[in-house]
Amino acid sequence: MKKLSFKIIGAILIAILILQYNIVIATSTTDLKSEQNENNKKINEAQSDLNEVQAEKTETVKQVEELSTQITDYETQIDELDGQISQLNKKIEQSQAELQKAQEDYTKQEELLNARLVATYEAGETSYLDVILSSESITDLISNYYLVTELATNDSELLDKIQEQKEQIEKAKKDLENSKQELATSKANKQSISTQLQTAKKEKDAKVEELSGEEKKLQQQIEELNQANKSIDAKIKAMQAQIEAERKKNNATSSNGTSGATQSSGSPSSSGFIYPVPSAYAKVTTGMYYSSGQYHGAIDFGSGGINGQPVYAVADGEVIVSERLQGSYGNYIIIMHDNGLFTLYAHGQDGSRTVSVGQRVKQGQQIMRVGTTGNSTGPHLHFEVRVSPGLYANRRNPLNYL
Repeated sequence: MKKLSFKIIGAILIAILILQYNIVIATSTTDLKSEQNENNKKINEAQSDLNEVQAEKTETVKQVEELSTQITDYETQIDELDGQISQLNKKIEQSQAELQKAQEDYTKQEELLNARLVATYEAGETSYLDVILSSESITDLISNYYLVTELATNDSELLDKIQEQKEQIEKAKKDLENSKQELATSKANKQSISTQLQTAKKEKDAKVEELSGEEKKLQQQIEELNQANKSIDAKIKAMQAQIEAERKKNNATSSNGTSGATQSSGSPSSSGFIYPVPSAYAKVTTGMYYSSGQYHGAIDFGSGGINGQPVYAVADGEVIVSERLQGSYGNYIIIMHDNGLFTLYAHGQDGSRTVSVGQRVKQGQQIMRVGTTGNSTGPHLHFEVRVSPGLYANRRNPLNYL
């Protein structure tokens, strides 16, 4: 009986100990969960704060980018207006020259008419019929008749010419006035857009000051790239004009310097393009936008081991730029293709460019080697596709053409 009592008491003690242990465990677990929930709450609050900060930065960067685009648009409009103004000035010069010539011709014809009228007056009442009837022979009659006919014809033509010249003068004057009015309008438009451009630049400068140090550094690189591209755009226009002039002169496209081994970099796409690097390295590491959200306007091929790999012309065409910039693109080449598209290849190794301006290239022909010159953080090929007229603002997603 005593043994049974000891067993019961022992069991009760064990049960009490287990119960206390479970209570401690439950309390500890509850505390831990409570602490975990509190930590999660803090994490969520911190993440929310971080998201707000990132959103603010992203919005500021976005505003800077929008202002940059607006500035580019204004500058493009100003360039177009400068072209219009130049053409109008030439048209005005031409109209003035035509007006002067018409007035000179009119003066000459007027002098001839006056001389004819004086001669008629001095001849008195003599008429064409008197001249014919005064003929002494049939030969004289025919001669006088021919003379009278010529005089009448000349008089009629003289009057017609004078009338025509009057009309030409009036037209030239009207064209001149229209051109001057168009010129005044174009200049006024340019002034208005220039004012908007200056305002946008001030707004952009203010927004740039709000950016972080890293964002400012990136923005500076973008500014350098934009400045370089303005110079490049001017070279593209000049080269296109030169090529067009040569084509007109020769009445055919010359095949200058198509030598050079061609290699395969995959089959041509529906647009007729192959990849600009060997297929083993044709991996896109950066798309049309950087990870920061900034617009890139190109794609990068930057696989491991790509340094020194050949860069190929993606299609037949003509080299319109081949040079090195200290920053920006570094060693770069622009090709104008026969299908009307343009491609740009940048950051090539120093001394690796094998083609020059005006040279014809074949699809798959090596034009340089992959490097890291200019604004580059590592070896890669920066590749752009542009639609006509091939300027910086005409960039398109290369993946749509490869």
